[in-house]
Amino acid sequence: MILPFRKGAALREVRLGRLTVDTSLPTWRGRAVRYVLIYLLMVLALVTVRAATQGVRPALKEAQAREAALTTQRDDLALQLQVLENPQRLRDWAFANGMQRFTDAAKETGKIGGVKAAAPAPAAPRQVEVSVQWK
Repeated sequence: MILPFRKGAALREVRLGRLTVDTSLPTWRGRAVRYVLIYLLMVLALVTVRAATQGVRPALKEAQAREAALTTQRDDLALQLQVLENPQRLRDWAFANGMQRFTDAAKETGKIGGVKAAAPAPAAPRQVEVSVQWK
């Protein structure tokens, strides 16, 4: 609720209940200057942050390009590995190095001896003493 001006205030103060608001021109001018300075400081901070982080985007693009190249290389190597693991290719390599199939190899039979059982550990006689005490 706006109350009437006080005597002698000459349109400089407005009372709102217990709150007194100064409406003089120097007060408003001071507030405007403070607000403009605050906005200028905010702009300066934002420009500083932008200048400090200007190298982030190019570095990120380079990292993405390297990642794409590595992914392509990984896929190519996986495909080469699948070609090299081909069973026919492994069989050809084994024959070229003098290996034989198990079915074609000469087999010898022989008697497989059993393994001797371990000697039982000597059991030491144990003495147990029990004492009971009733309360």
